[in-house]
Amino acid sequence: MARNAHERLIVALDFDRLAPAFQMASRLAGLAGMFKIGKQLFTAEGPRAVEKLARLGTGIFLDLKFHDIPNTVAGAVRAAAELPGVRLVNVHALGGREMMRAAAQAVAGRKNRPEVLGVTLLTSMDENALSKVGILGPPLKRALHLARLAKQAGLDGVVASPLEVAEIRRACGGKFLTVVPGIRPPASVKDDQSRVATPGDAIRAGADYLVVGRPITAAKDPRAAAKKILEEMSAALA
Repeated sequence: MARNAHERLIVALDFDRLAPAFQMASRLAGLAGMFKIGKQLFTAEGPRAVEKLARLGTGIFLDLKFHDIPNTVAGAVRAAAELPGVRLVNVHALGGREMMRAAAQAVAGRKNRPEVLGVTLLTSMDENALSKVGILGPPLKRALHLARLAKQAGLDGVVASPLEVAEIRRACGGKFLTVVPGIRPPASVKDDQSRVATPGDAIRAGADYLVVGRPITAAKDPRAAAKKILEEMSAALA
């Protein structure tokens, strides 16, 4: 499990081509504990994006949020585990217990396997947006239920909003990983996020990893932005 601020920072490389993603990752090498490759970059460039970025020696969070029938998801997770440098991979918890169990079992017993996470609720959705797709009640209650289901299914942890991480930590225990997007430094804009917190608040709430994208990659000086976030994280850890 990550210990210091550097190890806990995951930078999201949300680019549509490998060249700018690799350039950004090279600039940030030594500051991030992992780089996140999501649907945009993976759809454009495929596994070669993982292969090239892994050469930098920084771990990869393969954020493809698999959500399908159990057999299909198991195959996808197994394929992800074959890619170099992949340390985290995720599935949608809303796919259900059997789907999550299949994902966990797909890499069980594998040497140096990636840790498998369940995505609870997207941080872009507030209570009103969730109600429109039939998910009723406070996001905290729904996210907590999904986190418990993910643990029962044998997953290693969850991806959850910083607003829910403290309750998930209390309910699921200290060894259950919490990977937290929706991180916005003080005075920064929310963009399309709804349920957000500062880096310091997320760490104090118990987050194991913070996923930060645009506040770093869209900054005039990405290294300086990353260092400032690391300073805030380090202060919270202290």
